[in-house]
Amino acid sequence: MKAPKFIVLVGDGMADYRIDALDGRTPLEAARTPHLDRLAAAGQTGLVRTIPEGMEPGSDIANMSLLGYDPRRYHTGRAPLEAASLGVRLDPQDVAFRCNLVTLLEDDQGVLRMADYAAGHISTEEAREVIATLQERTVEEPLRLYAGVSYRHLLVWRAGRDDLRTTPPHDITGEPVEPHRRVYREEPPLQAFVERASAVLAEHPVNRRRQAEGKRPANGVWLWGQGKAPSLPTLETLYGLRGAMISAVDLLKGLGVYAGLDPIAVPGATGYLDTNYRGKVEAALGALEAGDFVYLHVEAPDEAGHEGSLEKKIQAIEDLDAKVVGPLIAGAARFPDVRILVVSDHLTPVSVRTHVSDPTIFLLASLPLRAGANPSGRTFCEKTAETEGLKLPSGEALFRKFIGR
Repeated sequence: MKAPKFIVLVGDGMADYRIDALDGRTPLEAARTPHLDRLAAAGQTGLVRTIPEGMEPGSDIANMSLLGYDPRRYHTGRAPLEAASLGVRLDPQDVAFRCNLVTLLEDDQGVLRMADYAAGHISTEEAREVIATLQERTVEEPLRLYAGVSYRHLLVWRAGRDDLRTTPPHDITGEPVEPHRRVYREEPPLQAFVERASAVLAEHPVNRRRQAEGKRPANGVWLWGQGKAPSLPTLETLYGLRGAMISAVDLLKGLGVYAGLDPIAVPGATGYLDTNYRGKVEAALGALEAGDFVYLHVEAPDEAGHEGSLEKKIQAIEDLDAKVVGPLIAGAARFPDVRILVVSDHLTPVSVRTHVSDPTIFLLASLPLRAGANPSGRTFCEKTAETEGLKLPSGEALFRKFIGR
């Protein structure tokens, strides 16, 4: 009998709170998700705590946990993982920072606020033009700047500090930025970079075009998520698994690199509602032919949660169900034994617009599914997970249960 194959499907930030506008339902309960419901009916649902007590509820920590690692032991920061995705080798003394392109706007009282942590989801092509200019005109030793995807980029500070108290920009949407930018003044290289970048971006041709088209400009940079390179054993070393990481997000790709997974680049994968879902599914099924493990990450529900858009979040969940889960169920029929874990790495409630540390929802099922209706009527939603499901203390515990270790 052949050994099973494993799929982890992450709907980033998919779980949520009950919402009055939905008559006390969550977006998952309100969304049409027949394929997720089929999996829930055939398998097990539950809640898992992916964020260890005292740690920030970031996707870096949550997904590290879901890959079977203890973040309290292995996590050093978000940006070093993104550096691995970009092929940036960090020396032991290097500190990597996430460098967001953001939109900062003054209110009626002249207070500068975080209008958009993603600069209107600037395109990768536009962003790389902007980053090239910033690299040429603002970056000096000991700093180096690297272009990523859309608004997500990287700054490396040689022999820098990794203990600065920086703030994720998506945590302060609409808030004044000054209290959170004071930290850069502690270090002249960072302060000089931020100030020069603002001056360059104010007149950049990309921003002029975007404003003429009614789009938000990338008129600021935001440094956060810093850390040094982690020391992470591979999944093959820990669990005997070989496979692939599929994500539009550098953070997840870099985590996959450290875990020994092959990062598969899918053309048209954007990390937003317009991502190439079909390409991701095809890549996942192809990777199962070659290996025994695939980590498939979909970012869109999280982005909708950060935007505070209930409509977009429901759309993202329904797209995940129709364009990813359904085709995965059908495509996995070619394999005799596939175990699937569907999980929201953390909650990104539309009412809060940022990550929270509450236990999050998951389901475990085996493919191919048996034909026939399920008399239980169990669905994939927070209510079912809370009342009928398993309760697991960590992502590491969930991963071990999933792979049977």
